[in-house]
Amino acid sequence: MSAESPGASDRISRLRGSFRAWRWQRPFWAGLLSLLAGVPIMYFPYNNLNAGGFTINMSTTAGSASLIIGVLLVVLGLTMWFQPMVRVFAGVATILLGLVSIPVSNFGGFLMGFLLALFGGGMSIAWAPGETPSAQRAGKPGAAPEDDGNGGSVPEPAGAGSAPDEEARNGRHRAG
Repeated sequence: MSAESPGASDRISRLRGSFRAWRWQRPFWAGLLSLLAGVPIMYFPYNNLNAGGFTINMSTTAGSASLIIGVLLVVLGLTMWFQPMVRVFAGVATILLGLVSIPVSNFGGFLMGFLLALFGGGMSIAWAPGETPSAQRAGKPGAAPEDDGNGGSVPEPAGAGSAPDEEARNGRHRAG
């Protein structure tokens, strides 16, 4: 007899599948990296490090600017998740905030926040929604020739392609 009921495993697999479907419809990893970029940028200006018997205060005169940059990076990461239509804007804003954090917030959270913002913003700009498998075309270019029903393939006609008058006019290509 199992300690786990069969209903729980079905529920877990259903939740996992729905999370996977949700994750694939948006720039999930870009949002996660952008969200994580805000943490060191917000944290280090307000942190005190203890080295031996010494306390090193990391606060800067632009501590409030570091907090604003960090909060904006977290908000942009959440925006990438919940509003994927504005992924390009959110990606560009994430990169710009990461660049601004270098002089403002202890070299961009000791380069950790800067690099996370740079990669997260770049991934957000590059992300594009994929096609569902049912929406993809069945015949790809370069596919095998069709079968004529007698075991042989149908050859392509000799004059296949566009007609010469459609290809060029007055010595210029139709695209030019």
